[in-house]
Amino acid sequence: MKILLILSILVTLGSAEQTYNILGIFPHNLVSHQMMFDPIMKKLANKGHTVTVISYFPQEKPMKNYRDITLEDSSVELLNSIPLPSSNESSFNLYYEFYYMLELGQHFCEVGVKSATIRELLNSDERFDLVVTELFTNNCLFAFAHKFNAPVVGITSTFLHWDYNKIGNPSNPAYISDNLLTMGEHKTFMERLETTLLNLLHQTFYDYYINFKNQKVSAEVFGRDLPLLSDISQNISLILTNSHLSITPSISLVPGLIEIGGIHVGDVKKLPEDIEKWINQSDHGVIYFSMGSLIRVDTFPEEKREMFTNAFRRLPQRVLWKWENDTMPEKPENVMIQKWMPQLDVLCHPNVKVFITHGGMFGVTEAVYCGVPMVIIPLFSDQTTNALTVENNGGGVHLPYENLSEESIYDALISVLDPKFNKKAKALSDRFKDRPMPLLETAIYWIEYVARQGGAPHLKTAAIGMPFYKYLLLDVIAFLLLIVLSIIFVVYYLANPKL
Repeated sequence: MKILLILSILVTLGSAEQTYNILGIFPHNLVSHQMMFDPIMKKLANKGHTVTVISYFPQEKPMKNYRDITLEDSSVELLNSIPLPSSNESSFNLYYEFYYMLELGQHFCEVGVKSATIRELLNSDERFDLVVTELFTNNCLFAFAHKFNAPVVGITSTFLHWDYNKIGNPSNPAYISDNLLTMGEHKTFMERLETTLLNLLHQTFYDYYINFKNQKVSAEVFGRDLPLLSDISQNISLILTNSHLSITPSISLVPGLIEIGGIHVGDVKKLPEDIEKWINQSDHGVIYFSMGSLIRVDTFPEEKREMFTNAFRRLPQRVLWKWENDTMPEKPENVMIQKWMPQLDVLCHPNVKVFITHGGMFGVTEAVYCGVPMVIIPLFSDQTTNALTVENNGGGVHLPYENLSEESIYDALISVLDPKFNKKAKALSDRFKDRPMPLLETAIYWIEYVARQGGAPHLKTAAIGMPFYKYLLLDVIAFLLLIVLSIIFVVYYLANPKL
């Protein structure tokens, strides 16, 4: 009996899953981004891994195996903080937007690295088997991987070619747009030229300006002997990205780039009583209007707001409008305003017919998941790219901000309210949900894979760090041209011996 008991214990121990000490670092004060990282880290803790998370968003209730290290920064408030422009941004602003985005990343670098709680962690004797971190606008975080000599899994909420370059994934400007440009996949010569130049500008600025500033800040904390962050970042094993071929442009994927777009979508819950009653009692359905967590829609210029309210008055549908104020001037009777609403639960209600959105990837993903057609009014960042891709895939229409008028809003809504459009949106939703395995299981598998292997450099390509002339075969092309020109010269000379 004792022998059988011992054998049973040994079998149980042998079959138990190995657990790891995992550090998660998410240093951007962006609630929408945290929606993507949060379920992953909680799932890791629920599986028995020891999880430490550095972020601005601690758990409301303590969790087993889960420890929060909370960052605080009162100087930057990004929730419902961006006012709407009176007119659309000029094309020159896309350059400023890129600069602002990276400068904001530098700010978060300084706040995160110099935080007292971070210093306490660095001065401890703790060791980590794996670092899971957000890839976005700085390289500071890779200093933690060097400090703990741990492999890195990156998670990115949007396509940024300087991050995909870390694993050698192609970002060919011939058909892959820069997220800040307002163009689709099929580009004219001038669009390809603009995309190429902008990619080079962004990569150069990121490599030689932002990396320099990141290095200076990190070296103050991690020591002057800290290797170059750009070199450390090339040791990343894997990137989990918030994309899916049904709603983002199709691109080539190296083995180390795994699509998990939609991972933040959880269970649909019962709506608050007042919202549910408003939706249920609408005989013609409901239009849901929200511009995300960053933008204050109540800052709409009066003439823009009136465009929407006048268009809504002409429709039989009711409107749920995320409006960050208690009152709205001359609010139509068919409009309900709320400062905040459970967006997924609203969108998945069967009586919601249209989603008016700015085109942020998280909102787009939720609308596609629920099969709701969209009217997308992009304002910045990747939103125009998202709008064009959704329009091409039949999930909605793109309505540029500069083209807003009562008629354009009304026409766009009438278009997507057509039952034929609803059918397209449902078909897109089916494509989006058709995955080989649940998204959270996919993410956890690959994170544990990297931890089991002690890093996974074999998932990347040899393109990492390769000079652009080699990557583009410019030296080979030049050599071949030289041979061809030499043959032509010799043939021409032999055919004309008197020359």
